[in-house]
Amino acid sequence: MSRTTWVAFDFDGTLTRRDTLLPFLRFGFGSATVALALARESPTLLGYAGGWVANDVAKQRLLSRVLCGVDQQALHELGERFARSVGPGRLRQDVVGRLRDHLDAGHRCVLVTASLALYTQPWALSMGFSEVLATNLEFDSSQRATGAFAGGNCWGPEKARRLRALLGDEPLAFAYGDSRGDREMLAMAQKAHRVGRRRSPLQHEVMAG
Repeated sequence: MSRTTWVAFDFDGTLTRRDTLLPFLRFGFGSATVALALARESPTLLGYAGGWVANDVAKQRLLSRVLCGVDQQALHELGERFARSVGPGRLRQDVVGRLRDHLDAGHRCVLVTASLALYTQPWALSMGFSEVLATNLEFDSSQRATGAFAGGNCWGPEKARRLRALLGDEPLAFAYGDSRGDREMLAMAQKAHRVGRRRSPLQHEVMAG
């Protein structure tokens, strides 16, 4: 009996040309709201740049500024709409071509991303991915976003942890990533592909991977 050939892809900067979380926030809440949130969290972002604030802390603080208190259904609908906007112009066609090659070969592809499941999951399922491991938001009893993550930020070691839980004793055959947030995932793969890209500004990099 043949084993499954597992392939893992990062999203931002790997399948897309650039990070997508800030565009998602602007898409749903406007540039002015996002700019104000970035300005208010500038000490946190600078702390991340200096190495004394963790990636997940900086990202959660920024998301809390924008999303805390927003209705769950409204966010899911927003995610669906944004996913439909992630068309060819936002994508790296060379890496999308690799995805199609793996799918045509019958490989099982999983998207592993620190970006929000709100929009990465509907996008990935439409592209042929069988699994999505992404960052989920926590909602309270009133079905409103608390500003916290449910299950942690899917970045760095958390990507590898979730992949191991999914794969069990099966190996990861291929992995594609572009940033330090993909390091542990790439190390798991029998064949790892690091995709090059121009570095993003700090506020983008905080949320990438």
